Amino acid sequence: MNHSGFQAKRLIQLALPVLIAQVTQTMMGFIDTVMAGRVSAVDMAAVAVGTSLWLPAILFVQGLLMAFTPLFAHYNGANNQKAIQPLAFQAAYLALIGGIGVMAFLALAPFVLGHMNLEPELYRLTIGYIDGILWGAPAFVLYQVLRGCSEGISYTLPTMVIGFVGLAVNIPANYIFIYGHFGVPAMGGAGCGVATALVFWAMLIAMTLYMQLHRKFAALAPFSQFHRPDFKTMKRMTRLGMPIAMALFFEVSLFAIIALLLAPLGATVVASHQIALNFSAIVFMLPLSIGIAVSIRIGYYLGRDRADISAIVAKVGLWLALSLALSTAILTVLFRFQIAELYNSDPEVVVLAGSLMLMEALYQLSDSVQVVAAGALRGYKDTRSAFYITLFSYWGIGMTLGYTLAYTDYIVPAMGAHGFWTGLIAGLTSAALLFFIRLHYIQKHGVHLSLIGGDNIHH
Repeated sequence: MNHSGFQAKRLIQLALPVLIAQVTQTMMGFIDTVMAGRVSAVDMAAVAVGTSLWLPAILFVQGLLMAFTPLFAHYNGANNQKAIQPLAFQAAYLALIGGIGVMAFLALAPFVLGHMNLEPELYRLTIGYIDGILWGAPAFVLYQVLRGCSEGISYTLPTMVIGFVGLAVNIPANYIFIYGHFGVPAMGGAGCGVATALVFWAMLIAMTLYMQLHRKFAALAPFSQFHRPDFKTMKRMTRLGMPIAMALFFEVSLFAIIALLLAPLGATVVASHQIALNFSAIVFMLPLSIGIAVSIRIGYYLGRDRADISAIVAKVGLWLALSLALSTAILTVLFRFQIAELYNSDPEVVVLAGSLMLMEALYQLSDSVQVVAAGALRGYKDTRSAFYITLFSYWGIGMTLGYTLAYTDYIVPAMGAHGFWTGLIAGLTSAALLFFIRLHYIQKHGVHLSLIGGDNIHH
């Protein structure tokens, strides 16, 4: 088998468990949306608005931690697994600090939402949702540290297994807290927040037990020794992870702000947008999983001083993701109304969501390229470029164009939600092009960044 064929096979082997895990995680959002939607469109809108606040905050911390996985892979490629454990402890300290920060931010939700023109019932349910989910923040970020260790040694199966654990907890927890069973009062959409917090704690406990008991982690010995905070390392890792965190924040906050800007247009518009966005998130798991696998494999081969194979990995990953995106885009167009009906039976919501999903299908193509190229750059320890590219593409182009088309008559008559989706397509296309150019530059000039510093290394 040639290098490209072997790398394609290895990427699929690594990406498949990650994909299944990501799908199960996204399915939890799908289940939250559907089960809340069975109560009312307002309950579903509350989940959407609440998610638009907590998701950017929690993913900002996750972005900081994403810098660690390629380094774990680098040490694994260099046959130096003993270096992973102390670095993982520093990641855990950063995660705890970030998790507490997220809780503090979400505690201010009444102040933030109080300045929005929300219907009283939508406001009440959204606050209830946030009050529940904030208690899961520390568990979520600590789980990401353990997941990074496992994926860093090219063992992605636990990620899949724990994803099913989360899904198994999510469904009955939603059933109890949304609809009110076993003596628990019915909370509607707000119950999703409590259920999700319980899911995060279950996933953390399950992953801890898995790593403690499974022989695959014997050499890593993640819990065999205690390491005190090393503020020098934490500072360096924060500097390396901050551009990733900011890039992720720019991307996620763009979607969050769009949801908030659409809220005054009513629950029907918000619900339709949420359906298109939630399905988009499910489909996005395909290229995201490939991007994660690409990041791991590039880090691994750089650890073995094989930059030539790293370049092959990046190329194969891009072609694989784009091919899958073409397939999912066609399926989205063909079955858009049937997909929308899975979420909500309101004819007005289904029609609007179906039209938005036509645009979402086109968006998938650019999204697949940008996420895999960004993953490859993380493998090369080039994180700073992501900050500038996402800021320019998502906000400079995506939000500016989207808001102009959605709410003004400057270019065309105000398009509402369709205007924002047009902006998203333009922003993602810009990001895909710029990430690809940056990746080509890194590979051509043989540059990647040092392990926990910011200095360039030239081969």
